[in-house]
Amino acid sequence: MSLDDFRHEALTDVSSTNTECLERARKGALSGLWVTAVRQTGGRGRRGRAWFSEPGNLYASLLLIDAAPMDRLGSLPLAVAVAVQDAISRVVPLDAPDVLIKWPNDILIERRKVCGILVEGETLAEGRHALVIGIGINVAVAPEAGLYPVATLRDFGVSASPDELFAHLFQSMAKTLSLWDGGQGIAVIMERWKQVAGGIGENITVNLPDRSISGRFAGIDDTGLLKLETDDGGTRLIAAGDVFFG
Repeated sequence: MSLDDFRHEALTDVSSTNTECLERARKGALSGLWVTAVRQTGGRGRRGRAWFSEPGNLYASLLLIDAAPMDRLGSLPLAVAVAVQDAISRVVPLDAPDVLIKWPNDILIERRKVCGILVEGETLAEGRHALVIGIGINVAVAPEAGLYPVATLRDFGVSASPDELFAHLFQSMAKTLSLWDGGQGIAVIMERWKQVAGGIGENITVNLPDRSISGRFAGIDDTGLLKLETDDGGTRLIAAGDVFFG
């Protein structure tokens, strides 16, 4: 997809930009539609968690139709994180701390979460597969700390508005998805992801739905799974979980 393949619909108050994108997909919307909102009344995060969505931040969702064969979609969240990290890096001051990715796709500054990403999918009536990438960036306001310490971009001297930040995201996402190329460019994406990943080589704990596992974060495999070196000398591959440093 090129930059010309993307469109943008700016809304005020919505339940959720992801929900808005999915509704448009069901009505035949084409791939490449961005929906942004000033405020969400029913924003959601991973595993159904509520997502704090007051005015002042960037709430954006991107609709992709038949983005890649199912066996290549696993690397998409990493590509999305690379694009978001790049966009945020373009608005932070030069003397600000590094903008890093926490596996698989949270964005951190000084180990504090400034952005969450939620990818949802649905098979449409005519057989097309819709994917919606939801992105919430704490520009000016942050929720009370929950699972992770949180921060806003304002905390690090960012003066850009949500609209200015979205202009960078619009471009960086188009460029990164072009590199990802329906999953065929996974090697390039992996290298970029590793360059801006936080915590590789450190001890981490991964909370799974039924238990927690601790070990050394040994990076990711060639499909994007987290590699966890455990105390018994083995390596576990993890597809999904909440990562905590230390």
